Amino acid sequence: VAEGKVRFFGLSEAGIANIRRAHAAHPVSALQSEYSLWERNLEPEIIPALKELGIGLVPFAPLGRGFLAGDVKRAEDYPQGDFRRGDPRYQGENFDLNVAAAAAVRDIAAAKGVKPGQIAIAWLLAKGPDFGIDIVPIPGTKRRTYLEENVAAADITLDATEILGLDMALTPDKVSGPRYNERTMSLVDR
Repeated sequence: VAEGKVRFFGLSEAGIANIRRAHAAHPVSALQSEYSLWERNLEPEIIPALKELGIGLVPFAPLGRGFLAGDVKRAEDYPQGDFRRGDPRYQGENFDLNVAAAAAVRDIAAAKGVKPGQIAIAWLLAKGPDFGIDIVPIPGTKRRTYLEENVAAADITLDATEILGLDMALTPDKVSGPRYNERTMSLVDR
């Protein structure tokens, strides 16, 4: 940074202590971390700290690894090597509970004539001003059609009632299962 070779500095999956420590050494521009309707663990401590420090948020997996996009299958229905086969949220009773919790996303999408994934992204974009931070989600895709849908989500406006409905439908206690298995969870938010 001091040599001018790096213009902006960011962190990924950092916990609050590391964010503050890094920011004290050099201003952090952005935090990349999982944040979506079904992974809201950043809200109690991290997001207020990002606002305080002027750090933007770059949420990965904004569609809940496809779960919020609407076309979802049980873990065992994904091919070998697919991350979702080991994702606790895609397994057993967790899967059934999460399908029910995500109904609000599907319902609002149907009412607006858009895709559920677009609603999930529009919600994220609406949360930035609510929180007083910049939020730039980075959904991954393998298909151009989905890329175009994701970009078009920026043109979708959710009213306060819709945002509140989504907030309440997918509170952390209504999303079943941890976001990673136990071993992987030990490596994040440090």
